[in-house]
Amino acid sequence: MTNSNTPSMLSRPDGQSLAFHHSAGETPGVLFCSGFMSDMEGTKAVALENAMTGLGRGFTRFDYLGHGQSTGHFTDGSISRWTDDALAILDECTAGPQIIVGSSMGGWIGLRMALLRPDRIAGFIGIAAAPDFTTRMWDDMPEDGKSDILSKGSWEQPSEYSDEPYIITKKLIDDGPRNFVMNGQIDITCPVHLLQGMKDDSVPWKTALQIQEALESDDVTVSLVKNGDHRLSEPDDITRLVLATERLCASI
Repeated sequence: MTNSNTPSMLSRPDGQSLAFHHSAGETPGVLFCSGFMSDMEGTKAVALENAMTGLGRGFTRFDYLGHGQSTGHFTDGSISRWTDDALAILDECTAGPQIIVGSSMGGWIGLRMALLRPDRIAGFIGIAAAPDFTTRMWDDMPEDGKSDILSKGSWEQPSEYSDEPYIITKKLIDDGPRNFVMNGQIDITCPVHLLQGMKDDSVPWKTALQIQEALESDDVTVSLVKNGDHRLSEPDDITRLVLATERLCASI
């Protein structure tokens, strides 16, 4: 197992490096994709790693370009780039079938991965999965934010989850449609479990129902948590995540 304080680094073709932790173990392994401006040291990623490695299962968590301990600037990122980062970790740092666990933006990226690597992705778990969120981000943006993006190329959006503002770039908004998955059937056939809080003020809870409707897979479970927020990081939420992940792994 890797030292929890010192990540391994995966070099990328453009000279950037992705920080990651990988623990070898039984397959299917679990690969965690974190959310927008989040990182692999988050509560859910670390708790799930502890649970899965305790069961002897392979586990991988990582930081996208410009996130956490990876190199590069957050403002150079986009859904396309961060999906490429996730695929690089999948391709070069894991072996055998993997269960993707994607939180918020990581849920969008995880769905893209399952479409692009159907031979490697054996299952998908979404935690407040937020596919195509750049559309809602733009629609909900105040006029001064849209003006800043169009004139300056970015806007600083105050964040309720961090002291640092979210830097929303024109690059992110413009790139979003290249990765949309909710514009028709989602051709994913592996087992899927969607965890969604009904008091989520970032992703409308009905999004989970819309995802399950769009999925080609018949093996889709949706768990709605009545008092759950966007993070789903409370102890009961973590227990629910661990049980859902191991159940999906055991079914493969």
